[in-house]
Amino acid sequence: MKGRGDERLKRAVALKYDPGSDRAPKVTAKGARAVAERIIELAREQGIPLHEDPDLVGALMELDFHEEIPPQLYKAVAEILAFVYRLNRQRKAQSAKATPHRA
Repeated sequence: MKGRGDERLKRAVALKYDPGSDRAPKVTAKGARAVAERIIELAREQGIPLHEDPDLVGALMELDFHEEIPPQLYKAVAEILAFVYRLNRQRKAQSAKATPHRA
């Protein structure tokens, strides 16, 4: 990717959270430069929503792989997850409306 967005996409962190088995979200991927671009590319290919927050990414970059986020980041990450869950529900509802029902 080239252009004005390059500066904003130099670092990326991916989180995973399974409320049934995880106490808190965990870091599943992180990287800078080309690795960050690949994480973002894969997320886009899979339809995973992206959120830009350089301060939060900086804090998450300090964590190890598969490490749970610390309590001081719960609120920030919870707000993002709530947004993602709402977005996923909206997409499912739109998909259901677009799918014709067969009799």
